[in-house]
Amino acid sequence: MRGKVRYYLLTAAILAMCILLYPRPAYAMHIAEGILPAEWALIWFIPALIFLGIGLYIIKKKTAENRALLPLLGLTGALIFLISVFPIPVPIAGTSSHPCGTPLGALLAGPFMTVVLGGIALLLQALFLGDGGFSTWGANMFAMAVVGSFAGFGSFVLFKKLKAPLFLCGFAAGLLGDWATYLTTSFQLASATHGSGSLAGMFGATTAAFAITQVPIGILEGIFTGGVVVLLQQRRPQILQFVLITPNKPD
Repeated sequence: MRGKVRYYLLTAAILAMCILLYPRPAYAMHIAEGILPAEWALIWFIPALIFLGIGLYIIKKKTAENRALLPLLGLTGALIFLISVFPIPVPIAGTSSHPCGTPLGALLAGPFMTVVLGGIALLLQALFLGDGGFSTWGANMFAMAVVGSFAGFGSFVLFKKLKAPLFLCGFAAGLLGDWATYLTTSFQLASATHGSGSLAGMFGATTAAFAITQVPIGILEGIFTGGVVVLLQQRRPQILQFVLITPNKPD
């Protein structure tokens, strides 16, 4: 088991390095630097940092109790980075669409710890790839790492309580976590840029701009998340048990 975990971590590290070294245009993934006015950028840092602090506390506590959690956190963080690193520019929105990875991360490591992993992924993307920005890190972290993690985790738990098949539970987590992230991003952009116009109108326009790419991306992320959860249940169910999820038996 340890040998395989090391292999997966090495593979993820190699893939990450290939992405970092591969030259490509710096699209404005997430909310780009300078899109949000300073006061709005600061506002979103407050809840993001609160969740980040809680997540760091939980990581410190859980890893002290179980050192075997560290490789899982490393693998989950690399997975989130790789899934969310491929942008599809959205016209007129000043940002881009992409899968999130945090809904799946929340099923592997719990939502609070995934906030930290998602925040690190966003910081690395801003630092090395020019994706997103430092002033908008709080807004991006709140949308993808906080909302994406908790919406995905909550959707999984809800569908599991409804006794849905395991694949459908994972599909709902990936789909709804993805869409919740982009509804949040749409609200962040609309609230900061509507000016004297209608907030609802700007929110609707931004959401419609995202929908062109994000509806199919969300469906694909749902399929991917559901497939990974079923595969883990079949091959490595103990990984899901780290977050106290007792998965349904695959159909």
